[in-house]
Amino acid sequence: MKRYVIIFAFALAAMLQACWGAGYEMTRDLSYRDSAGTVINDDYARERCRLDVYYPVEVTDAPVVVWFHGGGLTGGAKVIPQELKDAGYVVVGVNYRLLPKVRVDECIDDAAAAVAWTFRNIAGYNGSPKKIFVAGHSAGGYLTSMVGLDRSYLSQYGVDADSIAGLLPFSGQAITHYAHRDMEGIGPLQPTVDRYAPLFHVRGDSAPYIIITGDRDSELFGRCEENAYMWRMMKLAGHPDVQFFEIAGHDHGAMAHPAFHILRGQIARILAQKQR
Repeated sequence: MKRYVIIFAFALAAMLQACWGAGYEMTRDLSYRDSAGTVINDDYARERCRLDVYYPVEVTDAPVVVWFHGGGLTGGAKVIPQELKDAGYVVVGVNYRLLPKVRVDECIDDAAAAVAWTFRNIAGYNGSPKKIFVAGHSAGGYLTSMVGLDRSYLSQYGVDADSIAGLLPFSGQAITHYAHRDMEGIGPLQPTVDRYAPLFHVRGDSAPYIIITGDRDSELFGRCEENAYMWRMMKLAGHPDVQFFEIAGHDHGAMAHPAFHILRGQIARILAQKQR
């Protein structure tokens, strides 16, 4: 069976290679809260709750990557990563509201609303709703895990979190995010695991979960180790497809570039397995 998966993976890679030759277009600053039931009537939400879509114009049913930027939940802006351009994907770059102007659950809710928008609308940008992957770096990795593991955020938008094709957090917090802890007067060296921690939502039946961090001796605080523990707990919960990658010699920022190589390979593998 593995032989057929490998064969399909090569076929998928060939398809993506063909996509690389296709033309791409960008649609910018779409509001993902303009559909019924998701509008938040304040100026800050109207400013921040927007996304960009980068898509191939000559391909249909392409894999989709929803990308959440980093910035510690207190800064940053939506981006289409260079490593994902012209690679056969539809890429959705998302802005979300930031601490301390909002609470951490509102940041996560924005992320969920953006993913829900993608499920409803991505076919109009040549993407497949059945091939939606969610990823992000640092704070974006944290949001990736929270949206994919805590079903409650997406369920309020009528989306099953387990219909996501795969979750690929880059160096995200597995414990409660430090920016939220800071707002609560908890220091960065005081670990907390509550409902705002991916570790609180460990389960064995989520979408494929690919955890990537930098080197344990170079990462922020214990970021590598907390993710290694997350991986172990997901394994103990019986998850059939959870993987952990530590990128040696790379710190929190530098790990992102090689992590995209892992992302591309894992997307190809997951899609190949779906075709068995």
